[in-house]
Amino acid sequence: MEYPFRVTDATLDVLETLLSGDEQLYGLKIAKVAGRPSGSVVPILMRLEGCGWVLSEWEQDSGARGPRRRFYRINPDHMGQARTLVAERRGRLARRSFAPTVLRPGIEGGR
Repeated sequence: MEYPFRVTDATLDVLETLLSGDEQLYGLKIAKVAGRPSGSVVPILMRLEGCGWVLSEWEQDSGARGPRRRFYRINPDHMGQARTLVAERRGRLARRSFAPTVLRPGIEGGR
């Protein structure tokens, strides 16, 4: 399947975080959960929002300390595609990581 954005490991990490079910996901929290620097997560979020896969809204509580946060979530119209993409790509990576451990007949110890 073709996607309207470049699918990288970082993109998959961001999508997995957004699919986690946490409803209070803002840029820095997404970066921490995904284990990625915020400088790479924010452009990914902007691309995903630009193509309609992600929706965002500014924090409404004006009494909160610090700057307002922008909360992100998967667009319900693309939820199934996001789940499929992550499962497809993460599954493919997992299968690929097991390939080197397969022993060929007649070769002992995998050498």
